[in-house]
Amino acid sequence: MFNKKTIEDIKVQGKRVLVRCDFNVPLKDGVITDENRLNGALPTIKYLIENGAKVILCSHLGKPKGEAKPELSLQPVAKRLSEMLGKEVVFACDDNVVGENAKEAVSKMENGDVILLQNTRYRKEETKNEESFSKELASLAEIFVNDAFGTAHRAHCSTVGAGEFLEERACGYLIQKELKFLGEAVANPVRPFTAILGGAKVSDKIAVINELLEKVDNLIIGGGMAYTFLKAQGYEIGTSLVEEDKVEYAKEMMEKAKAKGVKLLLPIDNAVATEFKDVERIVTEDANIPEGHMGLDIGPKTINEYVETVKNSKTIVWNGPMGVFEFKNFAEGTLAVAKAMAELTDATTVIGGGDSAAAVNQLGFGDKMTHVSTGGGASLEFLEGKELPGIVALDNK
Repeated sequence: MFNKKTIEDIKVQGKRVLVRCDFNVPLKDGVITDENRLNGALPTIKYLIENGAKVILCSHLGKPKGEAKPELSLQPVAKRLSEMLGKEVVFACDDNVVGENAKEAVSKMENGDVILLQNTRYRKEETKNEESFSKELASLAEIFVNDAFGTAHRAHCSTVGAGEFLEERACGYLIQKELKFLGEAVANPVRPFTAILGGAKVSDKIAVINELLEKVDNLIIGGGMAYTFLKAQGYEIGTSLVEEDKVEYAKEMMEKAKAKGVKLLLPIDNAVATEFKDVERIVTEDANIPEGHMGLDIGPKTINEYVETVKNSKTIVWNGPMGVFEFKNFAEGTLAVAKAMAELTDATTVIGGGDSAAAVNQLGFGDKMTHVSTGGGASLEFLEGKELPGIVALDNK
């Protein structure tokens, strides 16, 4: 899945290139409030412009579910991209995505021109990967480029279907980077290789835990999912989040780690409170959580142990915060792990998208990591060892 053609492997001069980007950006009153995804798409767009392609951009935004919802129009993206690129990005405003505006704009394109189509999910066929809409998208172009890693785990018309009806299919720089860091970090890690898993539920990470135990030297567990593991060990967990139906699975994973010689690290103390609020942090003496209290972060002894493991690692993949980092009093574990990773100078540090990417960026450590993934669900499925349809559909080198 890693050896895919990139935009540099194909001739784009004078060709109409359909580029699937991830412009699923947060909007408030028509203004983009986080431009990370736009910035991530710029290198690919600029390369295509500079090499004389006719660039036709497409993306989804939100979940319009097949309806043309004005608040989910991509017009603000076209406007902001025009400013960022220093040239007009023509917005094809057809509610049916491939309409008269789009067709006319494409027919007038000169080399280096850029067009942005309307939200692909205005069409109900998009998420069903229906051939009719795939063919419509493909009719506008000659080459397909996928640069939307965040939706690569979905087989939609704009991520998979359209490419099937075009001459060549390659990845953009963003997907190329994801394949390099997320793929190589897991497939060929420099050891010791440590994976850090956090977040709320074991059920979200079942397959990831199982897959990583085949590959890592150390597996660190934090966040809400840790309490299911603590219960499996026989500790009291108070009113902490627990998945009763996953306790046996947690036991199995601990046994598997032991059999594989993997060091599985779980909290040895916890930061707790009596309610799910940003109240004063109470630290437990050991892994037990008192009655009427819930775990909201890892404790100081656990932090020290986790940080020490991170410092002695050469490859680290992190997915999911260590506690409720949105609460200032319960962000210490996440902050400490992020800081320890950021300070490493001779290790590969990969943040696997979603909440952990948000946490690392929010805490100001994003630019200190080797790679911060742009895909939450896609990153998880990638770590599970699953093939991603949006990647598989691209041409091999």
